[in-house]
Amino acid sequence: MHDDEGLRERLVRAGVELVAQEGSAAVSLREIARRAGVSHGAPRRHFPTHVELLSAIARQGFADLATRLRAVPGTGTPRDRLGGLAHAYVGFAQEHRGMYELMFRHDLLRSDHLGLRETSLPLFETLASLLTSVSSDGTAPAAAGREPRADATTAAGALWANLHGIVQLWLWGSLPLATGQDDIAVLVDAALDAHAGGAR
Repeated sequence: MHDDEGLRERLVRAGVELVAQEGSAAVSLREIARRAGVSHGAPRRHFPTHVELLSAIARQGFADLATRLRAVPGTGTPRDRLGGLAHAYVGFAQEHRGMYELMFRHDLLRSDHLGLRETSLPLFETLASLLTSVSSDGTAPAAAGREPRADATTAAGALWANLHGIVQLWLWGSLPLATGQDDIAVLVDAALDAHAGGAR
């Protein structure tokens, strides 16, 4: 059993390295087996389908992102912590482009399998919780004519989509070209100001 678990870890590790080097499109059971030094049929004991293999690799990505976000200082105002998380998230995406692009391709993954949902959703819930705290702190006033934010999930979804869009357009080269900006942090701060108010 121990050897079997060791093989599974080797296969996932080989997949993580492959995604980092060549992107998720390059991942195949055969290539993972070759890199792990096992027969091409060996991965099927743990990952009967390509989707299950991709999901296991993405789960490692979420675990690594969670570790990165836990390193963000827990001191300061909720707005400070929200800013720290946003910048850490964007930094992770820039440094681990292939993994980042895989992690949010739920059309390719099975979020109900291999604990993927349990690994990813707490990160989103943290974002929603901080946005709620920022709003209660009075640092995120409601837009003119609107009620204060009552739905933290929707607000967090909008901020996350904004951050995700910034990262993706930056990696594609579109945002630097359109804005003339050479520092992604300035755009992240602008998104935070739009969603959580300008007070820091």
